[in-house]
Amino acid sequence: MRQILLDTETTGLSPAQGHRIIEIGCVELTNRRLTGESFHVYINPEREVDPGAISVHGITDEFLEDKPLFAQIADDFHRFIDGSELIIHNAPFDVGFIEHEFKLLKRKDWAKLASYCDITDTLQMARKKHPGQRNNLDALCKRYKINNTHREKHGALLDAEILAEVYLAMTGGQSELSFSSEKRAKKTQQVQQVYQPASDTLIELPVIMATAEECQAHDSFFD
Repeated sequence: MRQILLDTETTGLSPAQGHRIIEIGCVELTNRRLTGESFHVYINPEREVDPGAISVHGITDEFLEDKPLFAQIADDFHRFIDGSELIIHNAPFDVGFIEHEFKLLKRKDWAKLASYCDITDTLQMARKKHPGQRNNLDALCKRYKINNTHREKHGALLDAEILAEVYLAMTGGQSELSFSSEKRAKKTQQVQQVYQPASDTLIELPVIMATAEECQAHDSFFD
């Protein structure tokens, strides 16, 4: 199954208050490898961007004036995500905005993303793996030693690329991960080693789990 790491930027916090999407960024994974395929677009929301939102992503009304409307990019966007597994950090937020945009187009067949895409929320995954800890994207980058020093502002495509690294690290690593030098200038590779015993004798190795106190000390050390 194709996996699409997806992020959006918006004019504000809630579509119920008339807020709209202004940026969509997606990158594609197949067999846990980036394919190089992506979808990225800025969108004219036909309304003003809230000052609070601008402070987060830095996208201004002037910048968006000559950008296409959502209706003009909807077919290409739907084609890109159709039938994939969408991997999103805090999925209800982005899904709510996307479904709202499709409803404004009166596309009932597109209105519910879950009807044609699987949806995985990495925020919920992180909360299960790291209960009681901060699990925003910056905190996860720190926890998994992913370089995000270039992330001065939120950006849909940049955040989707970072989320790809976080997701692969959270779910067991990857065989290869590579972005263009202009975007990430980083390549990691994991090599699996297989131990072959010299004889047919089955060796049972003990598994000693860390205690809760040890886990807490470990996290405190890295903090």
